[in-house]
Amino acid sequence: MNLFEYVRPASVDEAVAAASEPGSAYLGAGTNLLDLMKGGVSTPDRLVDLTHLPDLDRIETLPDGSTRIGALVRNAALPRDADFARRFPAVAEALLSGASAQLRNAATLAGNLMQRTRCAYFYDTASACNKRMPGAGCDAVGGENRAHAVLGWSDHCIAVHPSDLCVALTALGAIVEIAGTAGRRDVPIADFYRLPGETPEKETALAAGEMVVAVRLPADAAAFAANQRYLKVRERTSYAFALASAAAALTIADGRIVEARVALGGVAPVPWRAVAAEAALAGAAPERAAFERAAEAAFAEARPSGDNAYKIELGRRVVARVLAMAAAGTPERLPALPASPFAEPAGVAAHV
Repeated sequence: MNLFEYVRPASVDEAVAAASEPGSAYLGAGTNLLDLMKGGVSTPDRLVDLTHLPDLDRIETLPDGSTRIGALVRNAALPRDADFARRFPAVAEALLSGASAQLRNAATLAGNLMQRTRCAYFYDTASACNKRMPGAGCDAVGGENRAHAVLGWSDHCIAVHPSDLCVALTALGAIVEIAGTAGRRDVPIADFYRLPGETPEKETALAAGEMVVAVRLPADAAAFAANQRYLKVRERTSYAFALASAAAALTIADGRIVEARVALGGVAPVPWRAVAAEAALAGAAPERAAFERAAEAAFAEARPSGDNAYKIELGRRVVARVLAMAAAGTPERLPALPASPFAEPAGVAAHV
């Protein structure tokens, strides 16, 4: 690990000022960053420790009915909060399907948003990777890429975004609150992440020195609580990243889908909002044929990048199944295997 300066600011403004210096990186729990530093993948000159900043570890209901989650809220805290889990069950289920209990106890909301891809070529400093070294090339193109993207990728990068949480947040239209030297601003999570294009090293909308201070779930996101699920397919039942995942949220009235939200994980460089699938579901009866049409629409523009053509069919099946699970109703209690296809798929409309 390279030598670095350690800074512990007392406020958000001090943190932003310190991190605006070139070569700086923010440190929360460090569950991803410290691994990258140990492997020589990330070599910051300065770490700006956020863990002692006040008021960033709260879950709050705001006057407008939205829910605000501070940047330092631990991943384990959200599903443990009974009111939060009742209002946003897909978020709780996504969190409980990720990492281990020990990591969830340490990892933070902002760290989850900012985690880097788990592409093996990104982690291998002997391999060419445009994310790690812009202009170096991408050894995953034409390499071992069965876990890589089928949507939104470019010739410069075919890595996938690793987060489960961010898939559910994307489906629910979350807003990311950002602080920087120019003040504070809000960015919809759909605009927070950037597709790789020709600049895969630029992964988010953050400018130099900017930091995530909170995420807000709009008041209308809770309207989906009765019919909301997350489903994740991986190579083993626990402690693994998604090969394909999906979050689905529905409002159903008079035997028809009034509104649908669908987002995909494990198949694109960003948490992928499946707008075409949502449009296909509007006004449809909540039944298998409609779910299969939506699944086809979700992957209509998918293209394999080597050995991962299977992900297209797998992704379609994940979407159809998570929609059926959401239509069946949110369970009164999360299953023993959250987000697993091996869990009981049926639910009850517990929050109507």
